[in-house]
Amino acid sequence: MSRINHVVIIGSNSLAKSLYKVSRRLGLDNILLNDLSNGINADIVIETENSSRERKRRAIQEIEMNVSVETTILSTVLRLPATEVASWLENSSRLVGFGAFGFIEEAELVEIAPALQTNVSHLGIIQAFLRDYLGKETEIVDDEVGLVFPRILAMIVNEAAFALMEKTADADDIDEAMKKGTNYPYGPLEWAEKIGLEDIYAVLQGLFEQLGEDRYRPAPLIRKLIYAGWTGEETQKGFYYYQNRLRNEVMQ
Repeated sequence: MSRINHVVIIGSNSLAKSLYKVSRRLGLDNILLNDLSNGINADIVIETENSSRERKRRAIQEIEMNVSVETTILSTVLRLPATEVASWLENSSRLVGFGAFGFIEEAELVEIAPALQTNVSHLGIIQAFLRDYLGKETEIVDDEVGLVFPRILAMIVNEAAFALMEKTADADDIDEAMKKGTNYPYGPLEWAEKIGLEDIYAVLQGLFEQLGEDRYRPAPLIRKLIYAGWTGEETQKGFYYYQNRLRNEVMQ
Protein backbone atom coordinates (compact mmCIF):
# COMPACT_ATOMS: atom_id res chain seq x y z
CA MET A 1 0.00 0.00 0.00
CA SER A 2 1.05 3.62 -0.40
CA ARG A 3 2.66 5.43 2.49
CA ILE A 4 0.28 6.51 5.26
CA ASN A 5 1.30 10.04 6.24
CA HIS A 6 -1.06 10.66 9.15
CA VAL A 7 -3.58 8.61 11.12
CA VAL A 8 -5.74 10.31 13.75
CA ILE A 9 -7.49 8.38 16.53
CA ILE A 10 -10.55 10.07 18.01
CA GLY A 11 -11.82 9.11 21.49
CA SER A 12 -10.95 9.05 25.15
CA ASN A 13 -12.04 5.47 25.85
CA SER A 14 -9.96 2.35 26.37
CA LEU A 15 -10.09 1.39 22.68
CA ALA A 16 -8.67 4.74 21.55
CA LYS A 17 -5.92 4.56 24.15
CA SER A 18 -5.13 0.96 23.26
CA LEU A 19 -4.94 1.74 19.53
CA TYR A 20 -2.60 4.66 20.21
CA LYS A 21 -0.47 2.59 22.55
CA VAL A 22 -0.01 -0.32 20.16
CA SER A 23 0.68 2.05 17.25
CA ARG A 24 3.43 3.85 19.15
CA ARG A 25 4.91 0.57 20.35
CA LEU A 26 5.17 -0.57 16.74
CA GLY A 27 7.18 2.55 16.00
CA LEU A 28 4.51 4.46 14.10
CA ASP A 29 5.32 8.11 14.66
CA ASN A 30 2.55 9.40 12.39
CA ILE A 31 -0.31 8.45 14.75
CA LEU A 32 -2.08 11.31 16.52
CA LEU A 33 -4.62 11.13 19.34
CA ASN A 34 -7.57 13.56 19.30
CA ASP A 35 -5.82 16.04 17.03
CA LEU A 36 -7.67 17.28 13.95
CA SER A 37 -5.94 20.65 13.93
CA ASN A 38 -5.57 22.63 10.75
CA GLY A 39 -2.81 21.52 8.45
CA ILE A 40 -3.00 17.81 9.28
CA ASN A 41 -3.84 15.93 6.11
CA ALA A 42 -5.11 12.72 7.68
CA ASP A 43 -5.18 9.65 5.45
CA ILE A 44 -7.24 7.69 7.99
CA VAL A 45 -9.29 8.79 10.99
CA ILE A 46 -10.27 6.10 13.51
CA GLU A 47 -13.41 7.02 15.45
CA THR A 48 -14.15 5.06 18.65
CA GLU A 49 -17.30 6.51 20.27
CA ASN A 50 -19.80 3.89 21.51
CA SER A 51 -21.61 5.55 24.39
CA SER A 52 -24.59 7.01 22.52
CA ARG A 53 -26.00 7.68 19.04
CA GLU A 54 -25.93 11.44 19.60
CA ARG A 55 -22.28 11.56 20.67
CA LYS A 56 -21.25 9.33 17.80
CA ARG A 57 -23.11 11.44 15.26
CA ARG A 58 -21.39 14.59 16.55
CA ALA A 59 -17.98 12.90 16.45
CA ILE A 60 -18.45 11.61 12.90
CA GLN A 61 -19.73 14.90 11.54
CA GLU A 62 -16.96 16.88 13.25
CA ILE A 63 -14.40 14.57 11.66
CA GLU A 64 -15.87 15.17 8.21
CA MET A 65 -15.72 18.94 8.70
CA ASN A 66 -11.99 18.77 9.49
CA VAL A 67 -10.57 16.33 6.93
CA SER A 68 -10.22 16.19 3.18
CA VAL A 69 -12.72 14.48 0.90
CA GLU A 70 -10.25 11.63 0.34
CA THR A 71 -9.80 10.74 4.03
CA THR A 72 -10.95 7.24 4.99
CA ILE A 73 -12.94 6.98 8.23
CA LEU A 74 -12.74 3.79 10.27
CA SER A 75 -15.54 3.74 12.84
CA THR A 76 -16.22 1.29 15.64
CA VAL A 77 -19.69 -0.23 15.22
CA LEU A 78 -20.27 -2.05 18.49
CA ARG A 79 -23.59 -0.27 19.14
CA LEU A 80 -24.77 0.87 15.70
CA PRO A 81 -24.44 -0.62 12.21
CA ALA A 82 -21.92 0.96 9.87
CA THR A 83 -24.63 1.73 7.32
CA GLU A 84 -26.43 4.00 9.80
CA VAL A 85 -23.20 5.72 10.84
CA ALA A 86 -22.21 6.26 7.19
CA SER A 87 -25.60 7.88 6.50
CA TRP A 88 -24.58 10.84 8.69
CA LEU A 89 -21.76 11.76 6.29
CA GLU A 90 -22.01 13.80 3.12
CA ASN A 91 -19.54 11.34 1.58
CA SER A 92 -20.84 8.08 3.04
CA SER A 93 -18.67 5.92 0.76
CA ARG A 94 -15.55 6.71 2.83
CA LEU A 95 -16.72 4.98 6.05
CA VAL A 96 -15.70 1.46 7.08
CA GLY A 97 -16.94 -0.15 10.30
CA PHE A 98 -14.85 -2.32 12.60
CA GLY A 99 -15.33 -4.26 15.81
CA ALA A 100 -12.74 -4.31 18.56
CA PHE A 101 -12.47 -3.98 22.31
CA GLY A 102 -9.96 -2.06 24.40
CA PHE A 103 -7.35 -4.84 24.53
CA ILE A 104 -6.75 -4.68 20.78
CA GLU A 105 -3.00 -5.11 21.35
CA GLU A 106 -3.70 -8.74 22.34
CA ALA A 107 -6.01 -9.46 19.39
CA GLU A 108 -4.66 -11.20 16.31
CA LEU A 109 -7.68 -10.37 14.17
CA VAL A 110 -9.92 -7.34 13.65
CA GLU A 111 -13.42 -7.67 12.17
CA ILE A 112 -14.29 -5.20 9.40
CA ALA A 113 -17.89 -4.40 8.44
CA PRO A 114 -18.28 -2.26 5.31
CA ALA A 115 -21.44 -0.17 5.19
CA LEU A 116 -23.72 -0.65 2.22
CA GLN A 117 -22.38 2.69 0.97
CA THR A 118 -18.67 1.83 1.44
CA ASN A 119 -16.49 2.17 -1.63
CA VAL A 120 -14.19 -0.81 -2.16
CA SER A 121 -11.15 1.47 -2.41
CA HIS A 122 -11.65 2.66 1.19
CA LEU A 123 -12.17 -0.93 2.33
CA GLY A 124 -8.84 -1.87 0.75
CA ILE A 125 -7.06 1.03 2.48
CA ILE A 126 -8.30 -0.17 5.88
CA GLN A 127 -7.42 -3.81 5.24
CA ALA A 128 -3.90 -2.83 4.18
CA PHE A 129 -3.45 -0.44 7.11
CA LEU A 130 -4.48 -3.02 9.72
CA ARG A 131 -2.33 -5.69 8.09
CA ASP A 132 0.80 -3.76 7.12
CA TYR A 133 0.94 -1.15 9.88
CA LEU A 134 -0.69 -2.84 12.90
CA GLY A 135 0.08 -6.47 12.05
CA LYS A 136 -3.54 -7.63 12.36
CA GLU A 137 -5.39 -10.21 10.33
CA THR A 138 -8.74 -8.96 9.10
CA GLU A 139 -12.06 -10.63 8.45
CA ILE A 140 -14.90 -8.99 6.55
CA VAL A 141 -18.26 -9.64 8.20
CA ASP A 142 -21.82 -8.49 7.58
CA ASP A 143 -22.82 -5.09 8.89
CA GLU A 144 -24.74 -6.04 12.03
CA VAL A 145 -24.61 -4.56 15.54
CA GLY A 146 -21.74 -6.03 17.58
CA LEU A 147 -20.41 -8.04 14.61
CA VAL A 148 -19.25 -11.55 15.66
CA PHE A 149 -16.66 -11.74 18.46
CA PRO A 150 -17.86 -8.64 20.37
CA ARG A 151 -21.48 -9.79 20.16
CA ILE A 152 -20.83 -13.32 21.40
CA LEU A 153 -18.46 -12.23 24.16
CA ALA A 154 -20.90 -9.55 25.36
CA MET A 155 -23.65 -12.17 25.59
CA ILE A 156 -21.41 -14.46 27.66
CA VAL A 157 -20.52 -11.58 29.99
CA ASN A 158 -24.20 -10.67 30.31
CA GLU A 159 -25.13 -14.21 31.35
CA ALA A 160 -22.29 -14.26 33.86
CA ALA A 161 -23.54 -10.95 35.30
CA PHE A 162 -27.03 -12.42 35.69
CA ALA A 163 -25.51 -15.47 37.42
CA LEU A 164 -23.62 -13.22 39.86
CA MET A 165 -26.65 -11.01 40.47
CA GLU A 166 -28.86 -14.05 41.12
CA LYS A 167 -26.22 -15.50 43.50
CA THR A 168 -25.78 -18.65 41.42
CA ALA A 169 -22.06 -18.40 42.22
CA ASP A 170 -19.57 -15.76 43.26
CA ALA A 171 -17.33 -13.93 40.79
CA ASP A 172 -14.28 -16.14 41.39
CA ASP A 173 -16.23 -19.34 40.85
CA ILE A 174 -17.93 -18.05 37.69
CA ASP A 175 -14.59 -17.07 36.16
CA GLU A 176 -12.79 -20.24 37.23
CA ALA A 177 -15.60 -22.43 35.88
CA MET A 178 -15.40 -20.77 32.48
CA LYS A 179 -11.60 -20.71 32.30
CA LYS A 180 -11.17 -24.34 33.27
CA GLY A 181 -14.37 -25.61 31.67
CA THR A 182 -13.88 -23.95 28.29
CA ASN A 183 -10.17 -23.10 28.29
CA TYR A 184 -10.92 -19.37 27.91
CA PRO A 185 -7.90 -17.14 28.62
CA TYR A 186 -10.05 -15.05 30.99
CA GLY A 187 -13.25 -15.62 32.89
CA PRO A 188 -16.22 -13.60 31.56
CA LEU A 189 -16.32 -11.16 34.49
CA GLU A 190 -12.55 -10.75 34.40
CA TRP A 191 -12.79 -10.22 30.63
CA ALA A 192 -15.49 -7.58 31.07
CA GLU A 193 -13.35 -5.63 33.52
CA LYS A 194 -10.39 -5.82 31.15
CA ILE A 195 -12.52 -4.55 28.24
CA GLY A 196 -14.52 -1.99 30.21
CA LEU A 197 -18.17 -2.45 31.09
CA GLU A 198 -19.24 0.51 28.93
CA ASP A 199 -18.28 -1.35 25.73
CA ILE A 200 -20.00 -4.55 26.86
CA TYR A 201 -23.11 -2.50 27.61
CA ALA A 202 -22.88 -0.73 24.24
CA VAL A 203 -23.06 -4.04 22.35
CA LEU A 204 -25.92 -5.40 24.46
CA GLN A 205 -27.92 -2.19 24.33
CA GLY A 206 -27.37 -1.91 20.59
CA LEU A 207 -28.60 -5.47 20.02
CA PHE A 208 -31.59 -4.89 22.31
CA GLU A 209 -32.53 -1.66 20.52
CA GLN A 210 -32.01 -3.04 17.00
CA LEU A 211 -33.58 -6.48 17.43
CA GLY A 212 -35.95 -5.96 20.37
CA GLU A 213 -35.40 -9.44 21.79
CA ASP A 214 -35.32 -9.94 25.56
CA ARG A 215 -32.27 -12.22 25.35
CA TYR A 216 -30.18 -9.13 24.59
CA ARG A 217 -31.44 -7.13 27.58
CA PRO A 218 -28.39 -5.95 29.58
CA ALA A 219 -28.22 -7.34 33.11
CA PRO A 220 -29.34 -4.66 35.59
CA LEU A 221 -26.07 -5.21 37.49
CA ILE A 222 -24.02 -4.04 34.48
CA ARG A 223 -26.08 -0.87 34.23
CA LYS A 224 -25.81 -0.28 37.99
CA LEU A 225 -22.01 -0.61 37.98
CA ILE A 226 -21.72 1.82 35.07
CA TYR A 227 -23.87 4.36 36.93
CA ALA A 228 -21.53 3.99 39.90
CA GLY A 229 -18.48 4.49 37.70
CA TRP A 230 -17.24 0.97 38.50
CA THR A 231 -16.39 0.07 34.94
CA GLY A 232 -13.37 -2.20 35.20
CA GLU A 233 -9.59 -2.01 35.14
CA GLU A 234 -9.36 1.73 34.44
CA THR A 235 -11.28 2.54 37.63
CA GLN A 236 -9.97 -0.46 39.61
CA LYS A 237 -13.60 -1.24 40.42
CA GLY A 238 -16.05 -3.65 38.83
CA PHE A 239 -17.75 -6.96 39.52
CA TYR A 240 -15.14 -8.08 42.06
CA TYR A 241 -15.16 -4.77 43.92
CA TYR A 242 -18.96 -4.88 44.02
CA GLN A 243 -18.98 -8.42 45.39
CA ASN A 244 -16.31 -7.74 48.03
CA ARG A 245 -18.08 -4.59 49.14
CA LEU A 246 -21.32 -6.53 49.66
CA ARG A 247 -19.45 -9.17 51.67
CA ASN A 248 -17.87 -6.53 53.89
CA GLU A 249 -21.25 -4.94 54.54
CA VAL A 250 -22.74 -8.30 55.53
CA MET A 251 -19.82 -9.03 57.88
CA GLN A 252 -20.22 -5.66 59.56
